[in-house]
Amino acid sequence: MTTRNTKSKSDCYVANDGELTLPRQTPVFKWAQMDLSFVILIEMLYAVASLVLISAGLAVVFGMMKVINLAHGEFMMMGGYVTITAVGLGINVFIAMLVIAPLIVGLIGLVVERLVIRHLYGRLVDTMLATWGLSLVFIGIATMIFGNTTTGISTPILGFAVGNYQINGYNFFIIVVAIVLVIGMLAVLKGTRAGLIARGTMQRADMAAALGYSPDRIYMATFFCGSALSGLAGAVLAPLIGLVPTSGGAYIAKAFITVIAGGPALITGLISSAASFGLVNQVFAFAVSPVIGEVALLVAAVVVLRLMPQGITSRFFKGKL
Repeated sequence: MTTRNTKSKSDCYVANDGELTLPRQTPVFKWAQMDLSFVILIEMLYAVASLVLISAGLAVVFGMMKVINLAHGEFMMMGGYVTITAVGLGINVFIAMLVIAPLIVGLIGLVVERLVIRHLYGRLVDTMLATWGLSLVFIGIATMIFGNTTTGISTPILGFAVGNYQINGYNFFIIVVAIVLVIGMLAVLKGTRAGLIARGTMQRADMAAALGYSPDRIYMATFFCGSALSGLAGAVLAPLIGLVPTSGGAYIAKAFITVIAGGPALITGLISSAASFGLVNQVFAFAVSPVIGEVALLVAAVVVLRLMPQGITSRFFKGKL
């Protein structure tokens, strides 16, 4: 005998002869699916944008100048502390993040380049040891000034609900900043005389000197820009984390993985590797847990570098900036 037990519209299945069939997709169910899809999309874009921000400064310093800057995370940490200090003094948070922090950290980078880095160009191991020592110095100075306690600022943009899900509105700001940053880097490096001179000097400093340009000043300006980008990243991400003097250690591995896996192309490599690793991270974070997402990102980096030792843009997007 055939029996039929039809549940109400709010129930999730219809039973026929003891078997479960797929639920009837009511408008409410469809909207819930759309809400979840939108949340996942935003989180993926946020993960990609975060990697772009974290890695942009290192892409300039390491990708262009071939300087292994192990103090990159500490430059980001200083950007966060500058933002927190400026906000505490009554300065608008967006001015502190987008103007003051990059400028001050860039000036610190300028001093570092003049005193230390400029004597070590072309000596990768010495540069690595020197910047590692600088990272310890920066951590010690930050600890003396701010203490070893967690500090931070609240996000200046409130979250909002999408159906049954809550989205941090500040994630949209990070996505926009990353997009503007990439467009700005591309415009400067490809569309301005200064960008072309900088790229040419990094490839053939002797030729730039023969044409009347000062490689020393160009290296100085490039390191300033890379440091400023690191400070910008630390400032923009500061409202999302609890900042301590050792916070830079959380960024350095991701930054190097993203830049190295990107390959020789500066902008295209940064975007392609950040997109790949960001998507892998979020897929596994949603499917399993955030910790597994971080592990999956590292495994993906190992696989990419095993299959493409020279980076993604050594096989794809050849000839791109």
